[in-house]
Amino acid sequence: MGIYDFSVKARDGKDVSMSDYKGKVLLIVNTATGCGFTPQYKGLQELYNKYKEQGFEILDFPCNQFMNQAPGTDEEIHTFCTGRFGITFPQFSKIDVNGKNTDPLYAYLKEQKKGSIGPRIKWNFTKFLVAKDGTVLKRFAPTDTPEAIDGDIAKALA
Repeated sequence: MGIYDFSVKARDGKDVSMSDYKGKVLLIVNTATGCGFTPQYKGLQELYNKYKEQGFEILDFPCNQFMNQAPGTDEEIHTFCTGRFGITFPQFSKIDVNGKNTDPLYAYLKEQKKGSIGPRIKWNFTKFLVAKDGTVLKRFAPTDTPEAIDGDIAKALA
């Protein structure tokens, strides 16, 4: 099973096939609106603006598992992110990234690239870089800023 075999839930509850993103470089991020890393939304949007025309997509998955830092509905989260940070990349429905209700996409991502504490997601704004062919290239810690991973994205797009 590969990344394109999964479906995820859009903000409106509709199923979205990951195969819709075939041939694109992806940065998949679990986010929160009330986290110390929330200002990374600004840098993520800057990366998106810089590379979207070259086949780059950021897929944003809000997650409320870390100190309840993503409260609210999917729509409230979206309104906050567009209003405060002007984000235009796709935001999906809130998910779990750890535990018994882990979203299947995240179970797959964690299996492909483990972090400093093994497969478990450590915190909000853990990022996975996925190649055009669906290979999970790299996992970035929450402390890795969008600016710091710019070169990895450029390399994946080349």
